[in-house]
Amino acid sequence: MKINSADALESIRRKASKALTVREASKRSGTIAPCGLDTGTPHIQILCCGGTGCKASESAKIVENFHASIQEHGIADKVDVIVTGCFGFCEKGPIVKVMPDNTFYTSVRPTDVEEIVSSHIIGGQRVERLLYLDPGNGRHVSDSKHMNFYRKQMRVALRNCGVINPEDITEYIGRYGYRALAQSLKRPSQDVLDDIKASGLRGRGGAGFPTGTKWEIARKFKSDEKYVVCNADEGDPGAFMDRSIMEGDPNSIVEAMTICGYCIEAHHGLIYIRAEYPLAVERLKIAIAQAREYGLLGKNILGSGFDFDIEIRYGAGAFVCGEETALIHSMEGKRGEPTLKPPFPAEAGFMGKPTNVNNVETLANIPVILTRGPEWFSSIGTEKSKGTKVFALAGKINNVGLIEVPMGTTLREIIYDIGGGVKNGKKFKAVQTGGPSGGCLTEKHLDIPIDYESLTAAGSMMGSGGMIVMDEDDCMVSVAKFYLEFTVGESCGKCTPCRIGNKRMLEILTRITEGKGEMADLDQLQNLASVIKDSALCGLGQTSPNPVLSTLANFRDEYVEHVRAHKCRAKKCKALLTYTIDPQRCKGCSACLKSCPAQAIMGESRKPHVINPYVCIRCGMCTSRCHFGAISVI
Repeated sequence: MKINSADALESIRRKASKALTVREASKRSGTIAPCGLDTGTPHIQILCCGGTGCKASESAKIVENFHASIQEHGIADKVDVIVTGCFGFCEKGPIVKVMPDNTFYTSVRPTDVEEIVSSHIIGGQRVERLLYLDPGNGRHVSDSKHMNFYRKQMRVALRNCGVINPEDITEYIGRYGYRALAQSLKRPSQDVLDDIKASGLRGRGGAGFPTGTKWEIARKFKSDEKYVVCNADEGDPGAFMDRSIMEGDPNSIVEAMTICGYCIEAHHGLIYIRAEYPLAVERLKIAIAQAREYGLLGKNILGSGFDFDIEIRYGAGAFVCGEETALIHSMEGKRGEPTLKPPFPAEAGFMGKPTNVNNVETLANIPVILTRGPEWFSSIGTEKSKGTKVFALAGKINNVGLIEVPMGTTLREIIYDIGGGVKNGKKFKAVQTGGPSGGCLTEKHLDIPIDYESLTAAGSMMGSGGMIVMDEDDCMVSVAKFYLEFTVGESCGKCTPCRIGNKRMLEILTRITEGKGEMADLDQLQNLASVIKDSALCGLGQTSPNPVLSTLANFRDEYVEHVRAHKCRAKKCKALLTYTIDPQRCKGCSACLKSCPAQAIMGESRKPHVINPYVCIRCGMCTSRCHFGAISVI
């Protein structure tokens, strides 16, 4: 079916929106009575999370069981099973949502399906044991609007994730998809670009450069060919924001890239995505193919005379290829290394032509900005950081998941209100924002507003949106070492500060964690980090010392303790640990002796044993085998 005009698109939208009305119950306020065929509900929809996380926990089998059960009960004409993108609450997945009563089931297993169908779908009785249990009051919550995890969120970039079937373009159209494109093609391209500038949208990939300005720079360079590039090379440890958007709402990326092409006078789009994202790749391919079929990609889009098409290019998972010039070289078949700027890609990018590069989350905001207006978007957030930001909340946090909050929300609200606090009642110690390029913030930073300037001033950065929470059991020296190991392993090696400087810093950190450090090493770390920040070739190299600098600033006492006392208070640095056996508690059962791979434990049966510290490899096998709590680690 080819759509030739905006009017034809609107006609499809009206028809598609009728099929989505059942799902609009999620916008209602108050408690909705349970639906069920026995209660007279005319039609029911079962939404099943089809994101990577839930698929890894058998959500595909859950969908299969729903289809089989519904067929068996003879109600297939009254119930639809829809696979959606990520709902965000990954800690409680797989998630199943029943509409129109907006019942939110958590931690669903394939064996739970029959009970949901017979009790809820047919009988109108919710399966209470599968509802979310509020840890605050111990009550079950059926509606996601009343969960703390969602209460302070505002889903803009994630607006369609968990709502629509990402493999059906009509559902995207039914949610006002491609309306922004249709409206834009009727307007002068400069006016559309001005709206993006007026919205205040800044790049969500980490640098925070104004998106409209970036488009305008690419527009002003004249060329026989230009390119629009979507940077989907998400490489931060613990980050899955872009992946979830592509899996749950791929058409928003296709539409935004087409609008960008119209604004900067480009006719070709490229999506650079890591091959480790097979589900995202599959759904992007489906979205692109369906957009072509509907005439929303290709020649003479919506009868406007504008041509634009998109192709997918694969990355091999190199972290440095998240930097735009390295990404472009990789797409050209060259080694993924950054180049000195200027010239910027807007002047000479892919194949030497003017190229605009935006990341996935940035593009996901474009259609809704143009549909609802730049004033609406700029009313959200802070003075210099407009809109919302998506974060992948992970680590020692109760509610691991994907969240989206207005800029200006504090770290405390995210960690304690949305995230539910630190796991197992442990004490909060730090949160790493911005991935390997970011920094570790402490309790004193919990009340700062999350925006570009505030995080940078605190010694961290927004980054692409990774947020890893750490508790009292984490060693901050080891954390800095972990991130530096990642950076050293991912460095392209082109510039000396990154290739050699980071390697030297890693060697110093390794010495400190092995009890061989000196106080002079701390000054050396500080000096090396400063030089690398000032002289590395690209943004990734320049920000690589941030984890070291932030931990030195906020946890210097731990560094000093490692060097002077040869102790790791978190007991993470093996070389600094000593295993001892309490002779008063040891029963001489020999369980530890038999399990020790280094034969470091000696003793006779039924008599207290001892550990030879010079032979012990500190593997912890003895503590896991001791039933009397006789072994301690100091």
